[in-house]
Amino acid sequence: MARKYGFALIGCGAVGAHHLTAISQLRNARLVAVCDVFEASARRCSERAGVPWYTDYHKMLERDDVDIVNICTPSGLHLEPALATMAAGKHCVVEKPLEITLDRCDQMIAAAERAGVQLATIFPSRFGLAAQELKKAVEAGRFGKLTIGDAYVRWWRAQSYYDTGGWRGTWKLDGGGALINQTIHSVDLIQWYMGQAKAVSAVAGCLAHTGIEVDDAAIVAIEWANGALGVIQGTTAAWPGLDRRIMISGDAGTAVLEEDRLTFWRFQRERKRDELIRAGKVGAEDMGSGASDPMAFSPENHRRQLADFVRALERGTRPLVDGREGRKSVEIVLAAYKSAETGKRVGLPLSPGYKPGDKTIRPL
Repeated sequence: MARKYGFALIGCGAVGAHHLTAISQLRNARLVAVCDVFEASARRCSERAGVPWYTDYHKMLERDDVDIVNICTPSGLHLEPALATMAAGKHCVVEKPLEITLDRCDQMIAAAERAGVQLATIFPSRFGLAAQELKKAVEAGRFGKLTIGDAYVRWWRAQSYYDTGGWRGTWKLDGGGALINQTIHSVDLIQWYMGQAKAVSAVAGCLAHTGIEVDDAAIVAIEWANGALGVIQGTTAAWPGLDRRIMISGDAGTAVLEEDRLTFWRFQRERKRDELIRAGKVGAEDMGSGASDPMAFSPENHRRQLADFVRALERGTRPLVDGREGRKSVEIVLAAYKSAETGKRVGLPLSPGYKPGDKTIRPL
């Protein structure tokens, strides 16, 4: 009989609920416990899932039936439960971003290696069929020499989004605003396609919201190490919210990925499959969009990513988005914040000690 991995959840908020659904749909996994510092949240999650609840994750980690812990706490509170999880010999899956500084990311990566466990960062966009179709085209060299790689996230969040949950819109717990919270999914995708970033130049501001410390709009000019150029645009100040867009061009092809659909797909050397892609018969899905509602998306790609994680454990391989992969998008975002703060071009690699703060968002 195939082994069933025991999952536990730390953080029973809205994203945690998506994790519960995804775990329930895995054939070789089961949820065994949930934890939240707020008893009401822990109880509510427990009642939905039919498993024991805790308010102290240290107690939960004493359970022998916990193999994997999914951490869905606020972004700046990922480190401590992750370190405790891995010290207890459990594998760890952390919601994006991995953490809010590179130093904190590096502590988590080192802890996983020290404990001999797997660490992964949740980036479900990589698991969309269209996103993976695009990755195959990049790896096959179909674009020729890559010249432009852009990511656009023009989303909308009402003021009420920031007013609920005291951690949102703060440097201490959110780590930033639209760039590190919403846009980071697309930052991860574009760097997955384009490779290492060389340098960034950025401006960022708070244009449409009050009572927050962080950016609700940012524009980043990015120089890729392969010589290509690009733009990353991220905002939660664009009503009513548009679909995310990834655009890649080279001297032999161009493709556009909008949410879960390839809306443009042209190459100098065509293949039979290309016509099927353009007709929407390959790779097209509808997973919803967080353009105006942060929870209006399907948990299916979360399920696919967790399935990839379990498969890696079974095979003794690395998951697609391990800790080091999850660190890459954090580095690009933090370099952009440093550029916005200093008004200067910032090269990568970035010092692990950099931490954005009150001076990052300058008057535009």
